[in-house]
Amino acid sequence: MSLPTPRTPSPSRARVYGGLVLGVVAVSWAAPLIRFAEAPSLAISAWRLTFASVPLLLLALLRGRAELAALNARTWGWLVLSGLALALHFATWIASLQYTTVASSVALVTTTPVWVMLFAWMSLSERVGPRGLGAIGLCLAGSVLIGARDFALGGQSLWGDMLAVLGAILAAAYFVIGRRVREAMSLGTYVGVVYSVAAVALMVTHAFVDSPLTGFTPRTWWVLVGLAVVPQLIGHSMLNASVRHLSAPFVSVAALGEPVLATLWAVLLLSETPDQVQLLGGGMALVGVVLMAREEALQKPPPPDMVPAAD
Repeated sequence: MSLPTPRTPSPSRARVYGGLVLGVVAVSWAAPLIRFAEAPSLAISAWRLTFASVPLLLLALLRGRAELAALNARTWGWLVLSGLALALHFATWIASLQYTTVASSVALVTTTPVWVMLFAWMSLSERVGPRGLGAIGLCLAGSVLIGARDFALGGQSLWGDMLAVLGAILAAAYFVIGRRVREAMSLGTYVGVVYSVAAVALMVTHAFVDSPLTGFTPRTWWVLVGLAVVPQLIGHSMLNASVRHLSAPFVSVAALGEPVLATLWAVLLLSETPDQVQLLGGGMALVGVVLMAREEALQKPPPPDMVPAAD
């Protein structure tokens, strides 16, 4: 007679919520750290993904060899497309921080979940109810308000806002593709492959553009490693782990602490104080994401260990 398989004890609520808080705090450091890196935005994107993808790919090769061997050409095509979307997300969003404020950039890129809903409606035929449509409208209104404010001030801020919105759209594409592919793959294998594809794509891009990959100060190299370790490996790992014990909509709403904290770090460390228009526009966008999360709870849930956050 076979013995029953021992059950793994569930973590305490304090540990679960503590991990969620740690994840939100960790990802909130992405934008300030990028500002401290004295390197071109494309190089920051390439090295951040390269440093993060190495341990993730090794884990995927060790634990997911059977999964990788079973993938067909169509699935590999989706994985490559997802990696390219992720690479473009980082390239555009990190570039936005060179033109606009941390407050504007993080508020706009945080609209990713709303674009996920829109793409899921278009490509996966997922129904969008009145609350979802209201969420999309509110996020767009907040984004337009921030863009109009920066356009009125002149300079390059509006270009940075547009790059941040494009980064949110590309992150949404990465997540929607993940919904399709993740039905047959574990999160670790998926992330290991996709991050590696994105890193290679950004590295190869440097062969065709006039942007240095080396020659940076020691402080910048430490910042680049910190970007890979803190917001990427620690932050997103904690958020994905939280979704195993908490609902994805709840974690998505909790992740809205990221733009709030990022703006706070920018005030304290970069002397960037948002004005009333930025606060209003950002607030409208965040409320839209909250409404979207509630709508998401009524629809087909995403993969059980993946949240729409990529910055």
